[in-house]
Amino acid sequence: MPRPAAFLHRHRHFLVFIALMVVVRSSFADWNDVPTTSMDPSIRAGDRILVNKMAYDLRLPLLGTSIWRTGEPQRGDIVVFDSVAADNRLVKRVVGLPGDTVAMVDNGLRINGEEVAYVPATASDDDVAIELLGQLRHYVRRHPVGNRLSSFGPVTIPEDHYLVLGDNRDNSADSRVYGLVPRGELVGRAGAVVFSLDYENGWLPRRDRFFRSLSAMPDEA
Repeated sequence: MPRPAAFLHRHRHFLVFIALMVVVRSSFADWNDVPTTSMDPSIRAGDRILVNKMAYDLRLPLLGTSIWRTGEPQRGDIVVFDSVAADNRLVKRVVGLPGDTVAMVDNGLRINGEEVAYVPATASDDDVAIELLGQLRHYVRRHPVGNRLSSFGPVTIPEDHYLVLGDNRDNSADSRVYGLVPRGELVGRAGAVVFSLDYENGWLPRRDRFFRSLSAMPDEA
């Protein structure tokens, strides 16, 4: 038996496992590291998040070509996308859907002419609030004064495009910097934190963040 054939036969189970992992990670589910604070406090730097790649599209393994739409992004979804404008893979929250008109005034969102409600989250940190996006409640970090990105619009969103923002509103390069996100750039929807490492504390694990759902408020997870 030729030596390459012998090698393949001897390691066939391992090679099949590797091939299946490649297929799963390219088309079905993957995990992504989050190195920045742009989604704080929902996602912290050092979190490793689970990404459902079938949330919006069924794609050909390895090629990434969409062959079937399995769903549409909803307001409040945390999406992972390969941004051509940023030349990077980003993680942000969907705020504006196709057909919406979105504006922001002093870090307060207005969607289709209606002001989004904000509720103080803690007495100790005035910059953290609970944002009410329809039925979804989630934390955001924002300052009443903000910076040059704290006001924009109104912007009307065309078909198959989305306006995304980081939950850390004063420290996020998102649609305010890179523009609207075309649907074709979407990789999937982030559903949970698998595990987390504290970069500022010797890379120690943050055990309280292991397997934390991103669809629930932090004190509900």
